Amino acid sequence: MHTRGILALSLAALVCAKLDGCAKTFALAITNVYENGDTAFHFDYCENLGDGRGYTSGIAGFCTGTGDAWEVIQQYHTFTGGNDAFTPMDSVLTKDAENSDSSTKGLKSYCEVWGNLGNTDGRFRKAQTLLRDKLYFDPSQEYGDNVGLQLSISQAQMYDAGIQHGTWTDKDGLPSLIDETSASFQNDSLGDSGSTLNINGHQIDEIVWLQKFMDVRQDHLLHPQEPDNQKGNYWAQTLYRVRSYQYAIDQKEYMWTDSVSVLDNDGNLICL
Repeated sequence: MHTRGILALSLAALVCAKLDGCAKTFALAITNVYENGDTAFHFDYCENLGDGRGYTSGIAGFCTGTGDAWEVIQQYHTFTGGNDAFTPMDSVLTKDAENSDSSTKGLKSYCEVWGNLGNTDGRFRKAQTLLRDKLYFDPSQEYGDNVGLQLSISQAQMYDAGIQHGTWTDKDGLPSLIDETSASFQNDSLGDSGSTLNINGHQIDEIVWLQKFMDVRQDHLLHPQEPDNQKGNYWAQTLYRVRSYQYAIDQKEYMWTDSVSVLDNDGNLICL
């Protein structure tokens, strides 16, 4: 249990040659806080959250019930030749992925295996990193590029939304959130961020667009449109993912060259 106050965190080996490198480092670290409570990469994390997605595991919350965990394991199989501790579970993992099955039946040792490999096997950690970027980070940045986003804070918010909402085109997915946001602008809306977007033929300040995006995201967190996202009212408990970025906006920390301040899940200040 955290007490309210200032939490100063240092990121080991944070030496960034380019803005993009620094921005990505900060974006990953901030989302790690929302996912696991600190900036570290929890390659060994695994539990059943009861949110209808089976086991949630690893650095991007890969789930057995959505299939991305199986993609990580298949990538790991390419490194091991397919003969490793996950191999006996392959048929169950394939079935769960194909059927979006939230059941953990037949996966009794799954979390134990995931945790052990996450702690001890660099190949498994590499598989997680590759799939995080392939499934979430890279697509989220491509969607942001399509909008014309230039500011670190906007690009990082796309990644965090992609991790939680998914980068696919369901009603709560990142592309749908972006489309809903952009469709709301019917007139020019100027600001002082230094970055202007062309949305529906109108000039929109990037931070104005981002704040509208976060309003749309918050509405989906409170009222998910996809049935799977409504289970357990879990999303409504994660509004801190929006409020934290709003804090950074209020501080006008738009470009993350060497530092950024956000809030953790309990409202404590995090200085990166």
